[in-house]
Amino acid sequence: MVDFHRPRDLSEALQIRAATAAVPLAGGTDLLVRYRNWAGTLPRIDRPVLYVGHLAELRSVDVAGNGSGPGMIIGAAVTYSELLEHPTTPQLLRDSIIELAAPGLRNVATLAGNICNASPAADAACALYALNAEVELAGPGGRRRIPIAEFITGPGTTVLKADELLTAVHLPPDRSTVQYYRKVGTRHANALSKLSLCACARVADRRVTQIGIAVGAVAPTIVKAPRIEQQLQGAGIEQVVSQIPDALRQYGQLIRPIDDQRSTADYRRHVALALIEQFLARELR
Repeated sequence: MVDFHRPRDLSEALQIRAATAAVPLAGGTDLLVRYRNWAGTLPRIDRPVLYVGHLAELRSVDVAGNGSGPGMIIGAAVTYSELLEHPTTPQLLRDSIIELAAPGLRNVATLAGNICNASPAADAACALYALNAEVELAGPGGRRRIPIAEFITGPGTTVLKADELLTAVHLPPDRSTVQYYRKVGTRHANALSKLSLCACARVADRRVTQIGIAVGAVAPTIVKAPRIEQQLQGAGIEQVVSQIPDALRQYGQLIRPIDDQRSTADYRRHVALALIEQFLARELR
């Protein structure tokens, strides 16, 4: 028998989490797969379960405006379907969600749960890397915000402490003029990614003023290389094209895929570099 907690508010949820190290549950679409048992039997969860999907403090999407435009604060219990319906959701994130599973799953699955699952093949998380998202964590010591790339440390592992909850995802204003999402799978729908590329850029007067590139399912964590992006940022379109061979060489050192049931390492590496080249050579024009 598993102890199940349904707190009245976020404050009580944090108290329960700190006292029991209970497993947080919102949509459960990743969690129940991770703890699956034999067919027809209950999941084998070795800790108490803390349900947070109903908490009002985690159910909102707030728009944080500034001089650069609107950013977003996405509560941890907001579902993918709700994000698709929200008018401020960046197109890159929207594109990654629409190819994620089936509508029934998107109606219950949450962006925060996908982040905490920490899969390098998580399509929506890949978009968050490219968009420079941050996650907000709450615990007995208060709240802290860290970049998503620092939150996820490996397959299935994060820096979330046993007495903390991920409460929100923060997106900066999306000023990109180019969005590029490519998911490579065995079919167009309901397929796990062989790999994915999420990229966005702002091009003004034929100059790249902002750029973000993230590659999923090609390394222990989603690959994002701020140093390479800094080299491209501020360059003219022709300069970017001339830098493609060096950029691909650097990305080639970071891309370390594996062979598994979905694809081979060689295929993932070849296609990932080809997609990066396509984005830099064709999409920025």
